[in-house]
Amino acid sequence: MSDKFDLCIIGGGPAGFAGAIRALDLGKHVCIVEADEIGGTGVMWGALSSKTLWELAKDYDIAAKVDRGYRSAGLIVDYAAVRNTVIQAVKEKQYQMLSQLETYSPLRWKGPGSITFKRGRGTFLSRERIEVTNGDGGKEEIRADFFLICTGSKPRDFPHITVDQKQILNSDGILNLKEFPKRLVIIGAGIVGCEYATIFSNFDQTKVFLVDHLERIIPFEDEDVSRFVSTNLKKNNVDIFHSAILRSINTRPDHLEVILDFDDGHSEVVEADAALISIGRTPNLGGLNLDRIGLTTDDLGFLACDENCLVKDNIYAAGDVTRHPALVNIAETEARYAVKHMFNAIRWPLRYSNMSTVMFFKPAVAAVGLNEQTCRKKKIPYRVAVYSNALVTRAIAMQATDGFVKIIVSDDDRQMLLGMRAAGPQASTTIMSIALLMDQEKGINDVLKSVHPHPTMSENIQECLRVLLGKSVYKPHAFPDYIQIRKWHPESEETV
Repeated sequence: MSDKFDLCIIGGGPAGFAGAIRALDLGKHVCIVEADEIGGTGVMWGALSSKTLWELAKDYDIAAKVDRGYRSAGLIVDYAAVRNTVIQAVKEKQYQMLSQLETYSPLRWKGPGSITFKRGRGTFLSRERIEVTNGDGGKEEIRADFFLICTGSKPRDFPHITVDQKQILNSDGILNLKEFPKRLVIIGAGIVGCEYATIFSNFDQTKVFLVDHLERIIPFEDEDVSRFVSTNLKKNNVDIFHSAILRSINTRPDHLEVILDFDDGHSEVVEADAALISIGRTPNLGGLNLDRIGLTTDDLGFLACDENCLVKDNIYAAGDVTRHPALVNIAETEARYAVKHMFNAIRWPLRYSNMSTVMFFKPAVAAVGLNEQTCRKKKIPYRVAVYSNALVTRAIAMQATDGFVKIIVSDDDRQMLLGMRAAGPQASTTIMSIALLMDQEKGINDVLKSVHPHPTMSENIQECLRVLLGKSVYKPHAFPDYIQIRKWHPESEETV
């Protein structure tokens, strides 16, 4: 026996859930198949849990300050209590998702469409059928007109290193810790590694060592952004090892010995209580039996999709299983778009250029669009201005002047917005104004028709744009450390 649906979604993470709800909007009958936790990595191990941990660490760091005219006496923190707070946040979101799924189940919902949620592991039998195996070994068959693969990703393994989720962990095992480790080595200085370095150093209970195999951290961003993040991690008492490769981790009775090999030929042994492996993620496609339906992955294990998230025939994919950045907002957008495409509800093409991201460091860094190194790679002439938060009245009032806005525009008459980087308070909010304007293909003269409220953090955007036009209230000549402006052309290959 089998059930027949308009759409079957394999994976109940952010992409799968968003895609199911969008199909429901279109009056379709949907089945979601999820083998593990509802919400997937985005809720259980990733964005929600790690950012809850980051918020708690940020609050603790602020409470511990002694330079603001007040002092908290007897400030203590217990990792077990912190862990419980994070788990409670995760459960809150999971039960919101489950409540909505139950509301629109065929047993309850009498309107158009429905969502059937099945717990189990799905594997393809054909392009029209999958078999779902539940936790007790029971099997059932699901048939559908379309399939959307949203099985997400898992932490990438380090060769010859066994992750026991006790002393040697990946991001899925952070909540397994019973207490703050006195010394933590983080292998990998990408966004996740730097975020956890920020979190544990903010709590000030752990000495953090960050191991980077390149010469600078966050290498996909411009050097000034990378330097800003690195400088602030060091201010937070994080030791960064550059150009270092992990050779091995030796387990001793009461500690770990982490052996690092450096590009210059020397090696170093670091003693630690715990190690976090954070070297990226790999698509979670095992067990789907893609070969049965004639699908293969690319050289990095991802599914190749076209501009409509279509893999082949009636099979679509969204989220971390594609080659786009593993971000919740991208996963949700792709899934919603895939559903609209399969049911002929497309109004405009999917665009990645204005999808913003936030890196939860100290302070947070937000990004949208192109950076300088990408412009150079693509031979795009550009102008760029950087405006420090030190000149922003709201940042001064908050005593949070460590940060900036950096805006890149095309070096032509229109000065089209190409990208922005922002660091400091409310960076994740202020960047959305530029993302929206980029989507509308606006130049800076159009943008400056609007006047920002005072005092707000968004005023740094206004002033940064005015710098590009030579009309700013505060001038680069008077504040060379706080305001910079430069341009680059492919003909000269020089920044001036």
